[in-house]
Amino acid sequence: MNHIPIIYENEKIIIIYKQAGISVQGGAGIAHPLDKELPKQLGHEIFLVHRLDKDTAGLMIVAKSHEAAAAWTKLVASRAVQKEYDAVCIGKFAKKSGTLTDNVRERGVLKKAVTQYAVTAEYERICAGEVVVLSLVHATLQTGRMHQIRIHFAKQNCPIAGDDKHGSFAQNKLLKKECGIKHLLLCASSLTFAPDGHVRTFAIELPEYMHMDSYSFRRIG
Repeated sequence: MNHIPIIYENEKIIIIYKQAGISVQGGAGIAHPLDKELPKQLGHEIFLVHRLDKDTAGLMIVAKSHEAAAAWTKLVASRAVQKEYDAVCIGKFAKKSGTLTDNVRERGVLKKAVTQYAVTAEYERICAGEVVVLSLVHATLQTGRMHQIRIHFAKQNCPIAGDDKHGSFAQNKLLKKECGIKHLLLCASSLTFAPDGHVRTFAIELPEYMHMDSYSFRRIG
């Protein structure tokens, strides 16, 4: 397994960059999960504060003790930690920015979900004789439901490229075959909170596979 980058560390927590394709927790049939591999790299145990889907890249907070994990899990749940994402979606949004409030079903129960979004760029390319438009979208979570962004964008008829659960099978197949897009194009790109009493923003560059010029898409907006 590749080295897991450390973005920030203090006596209680560590901010890491989780690459796409790495499962956060182990289980049947899961090789090299983060919660097993990171302790090997660090030389000490770690405790999960929150999670990212296997196919989502980005920033995560882990704790160095049970006590720190419990405290920071509450902080994340209370929205003291602002989580922001970037996604490449298929299609054009009807509005360039807004707030999405569709309820999301979590463990069988409909729950309130709020996502603020803003389209930051649009791209197009001819794929198999048809014009494909992709939108780069920045999203800020006001709630933290499972697959919230993926569900909200799919309900706007702009599913995230590569989303095999809430997206379009046909569109994903076209993007993979004709354009070479093989990943879920979603990244947890920044965290804003006060790890030492002062509010700080930790941000990362988007992974190379989320740069549309890598696939010969032309920016149109």
